Amino acid sequence: MKCKTSAAAMTWAVLAFSSIPAFAQEAAPEHQVSYNAAITSDYRYRGLSQTRFDPALQGGADYVHGPSGLYVGTWLSTIKWTKDLGGDGNIEWDVYGGKRGNLGESVTYDVGGLYYWYPDNGLNPRANTFELYGRLGFGPAYIKYSQSTTNLFGTADSKGSGYLDVGADVDVGSGFILNLHAGHQKVAHNSQYSYTDYKVGVTKDFGVATLSLAWIKANTEAYLSPQGKNLGKSGAILTLSKTF
Repeated sequence: MKCKTSAAAMTWAVLAFSSIPAFAQEAAPEHQVSYNAAITSDYRYRGLSQTRFDPALQGGADYVHGPSGLYVGTWLSTIKWTKDLGGDGNIEWDVYGGKRGNLGESVTYDVGGLYYWYPDNGLNPRANTFELYGRLGFGPAYIKYSQSTTNLFGTADSKGSGYLDVGADVDVGSGFILNLHAGHQKVAHNSQYSYTDYKVGVTKDFGVATLSLAWIKANTEAYLSPQGKNLGKSGAILTLSKTF
């Protein structure tokens, strides 16, 4: 759930696209279109379960204009948190766009905007959220900051909330990638909902599909399921995905 208290709602992923790969040094194709699909044992966004610890189906599509680095994309996932807060709907639909490229031999950038849409969510304030983001990559490491220009996932009076994300995706050999992440969500004017989250995982591309296993935790007890379970509690998350 993006936000869970009796009166508020919040949704990182990793966004599935929170760490969009940088361009290779060689000239990129002029037009690039890709699609992705995944099934995960628990959709966690910024450390919080969006599905009450149940599995989720996910998928999306991306277009990149190679010479300019401009891109647009969309991504969807099943969720449960909007209904858990007394609203409706069971889909998160994200639409995003921006520009990315190289600042130097090993420094990349990515700037853009992301709109999280929850069709028929029926919450007040509405769950729909817009964020601007900027990301710098340094080899396998990155730092990213996202700032909301609306209320954050249904939390009242939370415009201007920010999320700082640092991490690295390190090749450890034999096709295994070590995924490290730490993030801090600051909820404007609602400090009781601010928290820090962590992730340690490993990913391997087997060709036919990519398998990821991660340990994720959010350091907060402010977000609870209707059954009173802490949605940020530590847990092992298994994800099977494919990009084509």
